[in-house]
Amino acid sequence: MASDSSDRPDALPCPDDLTEPAAAKRPATYQDVLDAPPNRVAEVLGGALYTSPRPASPHAGAASGLGATLGNPFQYGRGGPGGWWIIDEPELHLGDDIVVPDLAGWRRERMSEYPDVPYFSQPPDWICEVLSASTRALDEGVKQAIYAREGVPHLWFAEPRERWLAAYALRGKRYALLRKLAGNASVSLPPFDAVAFNLGDLWLTAPR
Repeated sequence: MASDSSDRPDALPCPDDLTEPAAAKRPATYQDVLDAPPNRVAEVLGGALYTSPRPASPHAGAASGLGATLGNPFQYGRGGPGGWWIIDEPELHLGDDIVVPDLAGWRRERMSEYPDVPYFSQPPDWICEVLSASTRALDEGVKQAIYAREGVPHLWFAEPRERWLAAYALRGKRYALLRKLAGNASVSLPPFDAVAFNLGDLWLTAPR
């Protein structure tokens, strides 16, 4: 999730840090997420609150493009098998962690009705994180560990500036790389291997 901004993700201090230092050690809660600045993406990871800037344009373009590419065949069944919900930036409450991946998908055989809820508590069947300098360590580190712990079977990483996509599958408690593709490669990767698409369609800006 998050941005190509040079800002590092930061843990928000408690309002009373200066007067009650011990309060800073309390685990972050959903209320901290609700109280975060509205222009930041807030997550609780391992008891700490992290906020990140909204996505910059290469990041947003890749995420939007991938969601649109997968949505027609897999959510709406247009030119594909259907059977999925494909959601942009869902808020997931997984145990004590609150995460906001760039994209997530649920098989309808596991979530037959799309819920009317403030957040999702059912782990997805697929997640994609679009990597950026400010949040890459979190996406590939603690967030990946959370997804593995919760049994999310498929995890993708997309890197819009370097123009590559990597697909992983959960094997036991760890993710194993299935394939890494770059540039304008044809993509047909689990769990969406029923349809192929051009990876280059996701890169809306010139490479750096």
